[in-house]
Order: sequence, then structure tokens, then C-alpha cells
Amino acid sequence: MTLMPLLNERTARIWAATEARALGRGGVTRVMEATGMSRRRVAAGVREIESRGGVAEPTARQRAPGGGRKRLTERDPGLAADLERLVDPATRGDPEGPLLWTSLSTAKLAAALAERGREVSGRTVARMLRAMGYSLQANRKTTEGRQHADRDAQFNHVNRRARAFQRRGDPVASVDAKKKELVGDFRNGGREWRPQGDPERVRVHDFKDGALGKAIPHGVCDLSADAGRVSVGVDHDTASFAVETLRRWWRNMGSGACPDAGRLLATADAGGSNGARSRLWKAELQRFADETGLKASVCHFPPGTSKWNKIEHRMFCRITQNWRARPLASREAVVELIANTTTAKGLTVRAELDDNEYPTGRKVTDEQMAALSLSRDKFHGDWNYMISPIRKTEE
Repeated sequence: MTLMPLLNERTARIWAATEARALGRGGVTRVMEATGMSRRRVAAGVREIESRGGVAEPTARQRAPGGGRKRLTERDPGLAADLERLVDPATRGDPEGPLLWTSLSTAKLAAALAERGREVSGRTVARMLRAMGYSLQANRKTTEGRQHADRDAQFNHVNRRARAFQRRGDPVASVDAKKKELVGDFRNGGREWRPQGDPERVRVHDFKDGALGKAIPHGVCDLSADAGRVSVGVDHDTASFAVETLRRWWRNMGSGACPDAGRLLATADAGGSNGARSRLWKAELQRFADETGLKASVCHFPPGTSKWNKIEHRMFCRITQNWRARPLASREAVVELIANTTTAKGLTVRAELDDNEYPTGRKVTDEQMAALSLSRDKFHGDWNYMISPIRKTEE
């Protein structure tokens, strides 16, 4: 690139062609990318050298500055303005616009310009867009939608409650369900090291296997320790399944870590099987409290903020990384891949298959709700509440 300003049009073309021939296969593309020359210009230089037996003859003839065919934008000054109007986000929403409900491919942009009497190729459209400062862009998740007025206040409340429990040595657990996964030799996102040219073979279509169905991972992450537990369900993601996951975590992990605990704090999303409005979730928590003798406090995150639940970025994302590019060929494979999820900082995850049935449609009556030992916090009692044990279940 240092040499380019010192060369005239022909010598620059011959120099680029010489470099392309020396590079061999793909040389034209590499020189084009490095110098910014067009493919046609480099290829023309290659043809000129090859037509003379590989030698470029000296000549005094050269293109005068500004010579050659004029660019379309120079011959048609209104072309760039018309293209700008087609792709500009502020004007594309015009109901009369030709591309309101189509993708912005260069071919369709060229066709829309042709309808306006401006003949141009898709390649020229792409070059013009780059010159105008446009580039191919993907969507970016930044808009969260309307936020609840007490969003930040609830976050602060959850943090204060969690710290208070941890100071007293009581367990704090983040609970949630992970995305349901197809079980079978289906494609799984991500890439993994394998012998070159030997990718894992999976099905072309993602139709649910009638025998294997889907795996429903529901987890509990202990926020006082870098550890958690996941139950892999095979039936339905109901409130009964969610509380059974919490129950198994307490029996196998939580009670051992906090043997003297008299209460438990669970942080959960506002919706789903452990949602704030679910009556069955509260009724099942009453059973859990009666069985364990624990006072079960719950703090729900405001609607639309589930990504802030700690289990998402402390455990679930690690599980996704661990099984990337690996087909979840069986239920056992799902359990083993979850159980073998670790991090350099010491994360440990236990996993177990839960093949029980959890039927949907269970109703909790007003009388049953009134019988619960449920006390609501003064601040957003719909999100923050405690269920105390009434009695212990007889053995």
C-alpha cells in the first residue's frame, strides 16, 4: 500500500497481477482484499501478462487521470439518493415504499431501483452501500420493553433479603427451569474439536422423537456456594415438578451444607412453573415446609427480568457450554453432560433423572389457599412472601 500512490494506473495493475500470480490459487482475491483494487482490474493485469508469455512489455501509453468509464453515481447523480431512501430506517416504514415487507438484499434493492428507471447490479448496490457507511448487521438484544415502576426497588429488596439470610448462615437458592431440549440425535448449537472433515452426523429435521420426547431441566443453584442441582424431567414443567426439584436439592445438598437452618430463601422468576401468581407453587411449597420444618421465603424478580436470576449465568450457561455441539442422544446423556459441568472456579453440579408424571391442570381452591400458612411482606406481597410449616408430615 506504500507503493500504490507512486504508480500510475497501468503499473499498479501489472504490479498487482504479478503478486497475484506469485501467490497462486486465490491470489487475485488476496491481492484484491489487500489493495482495495477491483477483481476486474487485477484479473485484467493477469491476462495482459499471460498474453505476452508472462512478461509485461514497457509502453509509454497510459490512462490519463480521470480516464475510463465513469462511475454510475457520477453519471446518475440521483442514484445514491434513491438508494439511501430505500434503506434508511426512518423512511423504510412508508406504506408506499416498495420494500416495506421484504428483506434488504442487494438483489431486491437493485430491482426496486430498476422500477424507478435506474439500472444497476446487485454488486454495485453492495459497493455503494459500503461507501455510504452501511454494513450487514445482526439484531442486538437491548430493548427490554416497558419496565415495572418498582423494578429497581425489588432488585434491592432481593439483595437485602439474600444478604440477611447468608449472614445468619441460612441457605439462599436460585430456582428456575432451563429451556426444554429435544432428546435424540438432533443438532446442538456450538462447535467442538473433532477430526477435520468428520463432523457429528445428526438428523436434518428437528421433529420430536415419539419415544424420547423432550428433557426438562429444572435447577437449584446455591448462592452461598458454587454448587447446584438439576432434575431432568420428562413429563411437564409444572409447579409440582419445580418444588420436587427444590425438595431433592434440600435432601441431597442443602441440608448437609446448612444442617441447623430453620429457614430458606428462594429467588425465582415472576412466571413459569415457579411463578408469583401460581397457586399450585404456593400449595406445594406448603407441603415442602411441612415436610422439612423450614420457613420457605420466596422473592420473585419483576416481570421481564428473568435473565437477572443468578442461576442463569452461574449454572445454566455453563451447562450449555459443556454440551455444545453434542447431540443429546439419550436421557442418560443429558443427565451425564449436566453432572459433568465444571468451571475453573470450582462449580459442581449434580443431576438426576426425574421420570415421575406431573399432570397439568391441577387446581387449588380458595379454601385451600386460605388454609396455607402464608404471610406476605409489606413491600410487594405478591412478589415477596413466606410460607411457614403447619405440621410435619408423619413418616
